[in-house]
Amino acid sequence: MHELAITESVIDLINRESREKGFKKVLGISLRVGEYSGIIPECIKEFFPIAARDSIAQGAELEIISLPAAFRCMECGYEGAVSRKEACCPRCQSRGIRMISGREFYVDSLKVE
Repeated sequence: MHELAITESVIDLINRESREKGFKKVLGISLRVGEYSGIIPECIKEFFPIAARDSIAQGAELEIISLPAAFRCMECGYEGAVSRKEACCPRCQSRGIRMISGREFYVDSLKVE
């Protein structure tokens, strides 16, 4: 249920940007959500109309783009996807891997008037 609070924070961020930049209406919002961010995109979509009600973002189109996780192998230097089931480097099978992307959550762009 923390997605409601997260969605409200996005609206707060948009309101701050509106005050700073002077736009009056948000037509579209593009979010990026990492595979391992712990955020469920479907819940953000469900809560968005509630959080945006009576704000400059009410009625805005919401686009959520999922970002896949990427890992770096500390043994062979491989960078890329790793099977959740295997949890090891697909090239050398080392378990010495480190996540380098996949936890992101951010507003990528706004379409405003």
